[in-house]
Amino acid sequence: MVVSECRREESSLKRRKLWEEPMTMEKGSSSAYIGPMGLIKRHEFVRVIIQCLSSLGFHKSAFCLESESGICYKSKDFEVLEPEILNGNWEDCIKCLSGIKGLTDETRSSALFLILQQCLLEFLSHGDVSTALAFLQKQVSALKMETDKIRILAFNMLFKGSGEINSSISELRKKLLGELEKLLPPPVVLPERRLEHLVGTAVVSQIDSCVYHNSPGPVSLYEDHCCGRDQIPTDTVQILAAHQNEVWFVQFSYSGEYLASASSDCTAIIWKVLPDGGFTIKHTLQSHQNPVSFVAWSPDDTMLLTCGNVEVVKLWDVETGTCKRTFGDHGFTVSSCAWFPDSKRIVCGSSDPEKGICMWDCEGNELKAWRGMRMRKVLDLAVTSDGTHLISVFSDKEIRILNVLTNSEHIISEEHSITSLSVSADGNFFIVNLNSQEIHMWDVVGKWKKPLKYTGHKQHKYVIRSCFGGFNSAFIASGSENSEVYIWNRQRSKPLEVLSGHSMTVNCVSWNPRNPQMLASASDDHTVRIWGPVGTIISKEETIPNPCIMHFPLCTY
Repeated sequence: MVVSECRREESSLKRRKLWEEPMTMEKGSSSAYIGPMGLIKRHEFVRVIIQCLSSLGFHKSAFCLESESGICYKSKDFEVLEPEILNGNWEDCIKCLSGIKGLTDETRSSALFLILQQCLLEFLSHGDVSTALAFLQKQVSALKMETDKIRILAFNMLFKGSGEINSSISELRKKLLGELEKLLPPPVVLPERRLEHLVGTAVVSQIDSCVYHNSPGPVSLYEDHCCGRDQIPTDTVQILAAHQNEVWFVQFSYSGEYLASASSDCTAIIWKVLPDGGFTIKHTLQSHQNPVSFVAWSPDDTMLLTCGNVEVVKLWDVETGTCKRTFGDHGFTVSSCAWFPDSKRIVCGSSDPEKGICMWDCEGNELKAWRGMRMRKVLDLAVTSDGTHLISVFSDKEIRILNVLTNSEHIISEEHSITSLSVSADGNFFIVNLNSQEIHMWDVVGKWKKPLKYTGHKQHKYVIRSCFGGFNSAFIASGSENSEVYIWNRQRSKPLEVLSGHSMTVNCVSWNPRNPQMLASASDDHTVRIWGPVGTIISKEETIPNPCIMHFPLCTY
């Protein structure tokens, strides 16, 4: 027993010596600072390396580095505090904690509370209530603790007693040490996994500055991160030419396995995305009497809504291609529609100011309606991915963001006419296209006073639609009246890429939500183009006509 105590004291003295040596070196040696700019303290750098080695399980290597460098991972104060806690020397613990310099009153008070709580718990576990009470009275008067903390300690003594102890005393003391490590600030205790955090922060910073970054995988630490343009879709890999007239709208399904296109030829087409990235026609939907201007996928990919131009909304079964239901009538013409995330409710906006916005279930039952003088003509709308916000564009220049749960709302007014609206996949941001040749991005909750602006594309008189896309919705894509597709990195206002290929106005774009390197664009040249990275090979670049344009399933409603 005596030998064991001597070894423990020898180890403690050795660690204190380790702490004294680097202090002398830092004051008088030029090697106290490292790095190309001399901004990193050598002592701190080695200390976080030792912590990292320990957290990775390389304890022998960590001990060797401590011995060779003369730098200890744990601070002198914590080295003194740790054995006192593990041995239950509570008065010495309190003295040690009171002697640590640089702690705020709040931190010191919280740490003392944790120690007193453990001390009292141990007294009570042995049935020694009188000793616990005496210790509490003594320490409370000496330490001047907050009244609320004293009440909690007294309550635990009176009502909880020893019944809360489900672990051994030694385990509870180790748990207390862990709580103190999280509470006490540096340099007393290093933040958990400090080196991993610093490296991770540097990697994230490099990713954020990489304008082409478009993949979810880890990046190498061996060199500075920088992606090339081959990470985003820039080349035409397939042309879909099944429509007989202008293509006004295009949208990928949530799973990325389907694509829907809508045309002024009064049809919509459901395309199947093949494993090799190619496309084939699954269904041609022909039941509208007017051009189809809008489509919306259910979040579970089983249903598709199609909006006729100044017409009704039709609900289609994706698997069979049959029309299951019609929403609205000649008195309620729909301008846009969207799904709630449960795939059981839809919301539609009317171009008739008196009709406003209606929510239906899939059986055609009206669940809720927003009507009245304040609604006016609805041009476009969307629902955030969590279903909490309904965003609508009305009266050309106003955006209404409604919290469906609380009915609270706020209004954003633009100076120029808005033609379209698109929401990010995480539901935190939305973009609007303006006929002033700008795209504006706003936050949904309304904290921003000014939007982020994107310019470069051409838009004067037509409805042009844009979208978020790529990994983490890091990019924005848009059509343009000059027959080109524009891509921006969200952090930059000028275009990153301009894609040529269409021969007429590009009305709409859609980024595959599951394949960040696949983009679709719809044009007045009657085609949908599929874009991929440079060098993408499907089977061959091909133009797909529609062999059965006159064969269509009848609408059952």
